[in-house]
Amino acid sequence: MLIDSHCHLDFPELKRDLDGVLARARGAGVGLMVTISTRVRRFDEVLAIAEGHDQVFCSVGTHPHHAAEEPDVTADELITLASHPKVVAIGEAGLDYHYDNSPRADQERGFRTHIEAARATGLPLVIHAREADADIARILEEETEKGAFPFVLHCFTGSPELARRGLALGGYVSFSGVVTFKNAVALRDIASEVPLDRLLVETDAPYLAPEPVRGRSNEPAFVAHTASRLAALRELSEAEMARATTENFLRLFRKAPRLSLTAPASAT
Repeated sequence: MLIDSHCHLDFPELKRDLDGVLARARGAGVGLMVTISTRVRRFDEVLAIAEGHDQVFCSVGTHPHHAAEEPDVTADELITLASHPKVVAIGEAGLDYHYDNSPRADQERGFRTHIEAARATGLPLVIHAREADADIARILEEETEKGAFPFVLHCFTGSPELARRGLALGGYVSFSGVVTFKNAVALRDIASEVPLDRLLVETDAPYLAPEPVRGRSNEPAFVAHTASRLAALRELSEAEMARATTENFLRLFRKAPRLSLTAPASAT
């Protein structure tokens, strides 16, 4: 069995065919998926999808793109919303210096607020990091000095240094379809070095469809392609990679249900 640790089922590309998306995921051996919140003020839409489907869970948080839209989100609000049984993570939050859609000061303030909520709840913080490696690492280290908190560097495309510093703090690293791209040699080098017990897989659907379906709208079923590429990279069977990443997910996302681990179906 595989788990898609990060997708966006509330985005139009997936929501308009949600039943089909979920059916194809099951057919590909994906037993569980986490649909990720990007705006707290629209959290009800994300939660409704999770509440309506047994295999779907969700997070609560504000994406750094929207940090300036939601400056009033507090750690206490996040903690309260995270008490719902279907909420298994905080975020996604972090820093994005590629687009800078929100001022960097707002992004950092929001990031630290989400860290506070992750520390208080014990739920993993889903971290968005794009072209902000040094500040991400600095903030993680500063905040860990105040008290440890679980986290995952999602859709990892950063430097070996960010991976090293995140892992040193106890974090996990999640890889998306980007790791299958032909020009992602450096990223595959990093993926080959991440300890197997800290490795996760995701789609970030509807974005970043992996090879051999690149160019299509991404969906949770396609996480099987990413897991297959990582298995080959690590010289493991697909079943071994599925088992490892699922065990890692269940260790980190401790509110998610304990599921029996079975070999995945072939990629769709």
